[in-house]
Amino acid sequence: MFDVAVIEDPAAAAVSLDPMRARLLAELTEPASATALADRVGLARQKVNYHLRELERHGLVELVEERRKGNMTERVLQATAASYVISPAALAAVAPDPGRAPDRLSARWLLALAARLVRDVGALVTGAARANKPVATFAIEGEVRFASAGDRAAFAEELARTVTTLVGRYHDEGAAGGRTHRVVVAIHPAVPARGPETKES
Repeated sequence: MFDVAVIEDPAAAAVSLDPMRARLLAELTEPASATALADRVGLARQKVNYHLRELERHGLVELVEERRKGNMTERVLQATAASYVISPAALAAVAPDPGRAPDRLSARWLLALAARLVRDVGALVTGAARANKPVATFAIEGEVRFASAGDRAAFAEELARTVTTLVGRYHDEGAAGGRTHRVVVAIHPAVPARGPETKES
């Protein structure tokens, strides 16, 4: 089981978004049979089997064991990942394009960048899983509390200069055998996990 799996197929995305099937995926982080799941989610076993067949058909759950019980064989399934991310590739025709209206101060442009990041890294993860190879990535995540909007603007300007300098130092357009990497650095107001919404300047 993967920690995170990326859903790129539109049909698989539609299957995963059904509330009952999403509930079954959550229950199947540990192996279980249709009978056990039926008791947990309050559905008839036949209904659970129907949903499980759809999830299995789209690669979201997999068979881990078959147990013989009297005259029948009980199938034990498990989700293929502990959690899932739906790639914008699943909505390719309407996926956001950060090249359409680049604006470093636009939250919607940041969202388009994030969508491209999910799409690209998702494709890398999927390809690497098929090839049984790791993906070389790096990320930094943290929080900073600004005293004022002016401080935030100054921070953004200094960050842009620093990243531009760093990229200029290491970028080698003519490097034989070199591989291009995309760099994304973002700043946005932190969203509280719980509690009432807060306003930030």
